[in-house]
Amino acid sequence: MSSPADVAVVPETAIGKARARVWKKIAVYYLLTLAFSGVFDALVLNARNMMAANRLYVTGAMWSPALAAFATKKLFGEPIRDLPWSFSASRFAWMAYFIPLAYAAPVYILVWLTGLGGFNFDFAKKAAADFGLQNWSVVVFVILFVLITATLGMVGTLSRAVGEEIGWRGFLVPELAKVVGFPGVALISGVMWAVYHYPALIFGDYNAGTPVWYGLTCFTLMVVATSFIMAWITLRSNSLWPAAILHAAHNLFIQAIFTPLTRDTGRTKYIIDEFGLGMVITITIAAIIICRMPAPTRAT
Repeated sequence: MSSPADVAVVPETAIGKARARVWKKIAVYYLLTLAFSGVFDALVLNARNMMAANRLYVTGAMWSPALAAFATKKLFGEPIRDLPWSFSASRFAWMAYFIPLAYAAPVYILVWLTGLGGFNFDFAKKAAADFGLQNWSVVVFVILFVLITATLGMVGTLSRAVGEEIGWRGFLVPELAKVVGFPGVALISGVMWAVYHYPALIFGDYNAGTPVWYGLTCFTLMVVATSFIMAWITLRSNSLWPAAILHAAHNLFIQAIFTPLTRDTGRTKYIIDEFGLGMVITITIAAIIICRMPAPTRAT
């Protein structure tokens, strides 16, 4: 007959094994992600251009976290359908879309108004010619450009962002939530997410032109701050889709709209984009606001 002490040991042992299994899954997932993305990173570095092969190399790198999540699920005998695919709360989708606009727009507007950067009329004129609307006024065209890019442009950016988010938020965040509290979930996943970008940032042209140490520091801080928002919205919605929408909107507003429309006056690159101080500040503020809202439910 078992003693009370023996009865108490069994659950503790089971919990310990369960936690060890989770950490093992996380390690396998991350190693696979780095291995898969490393192939595409090598191709990008060889081409010395992030846009090489019509962005197919970048697309492959961005889908590596998803492939790693699928492979990890398979290796551990878990169905892929267990990932948080479903999504019914549309308010999180709208929130995810507008959050990047809320933290990016103030940085660029301030830069334009203070002379730290200028409005890039040359880009606007070139884009107008590409659209076949070179005879339109610059102001009217820019409004149309922003509207079209911010809507139809989501198709392309979301198709790539969802590859990352199946892995980072669909797989990694729920797994981390089983073994650490929310701050740990956001911090650990953010650091892992940032490091995944390092090869292209350090050795490639994934940088706005700042020194490597500066761009790397700002990028890391920005990604970790963003990770708090992404983890919160994932756990609150119990879905990977809001994070995918937020990721796509972030890339769209910053990389395809605001940065191209901004002229570098010398100091500009140290403030704007994913490698400047401005986004670090505004995203950190956004993360603090988000984290003061009702806490996400911890996974079981």
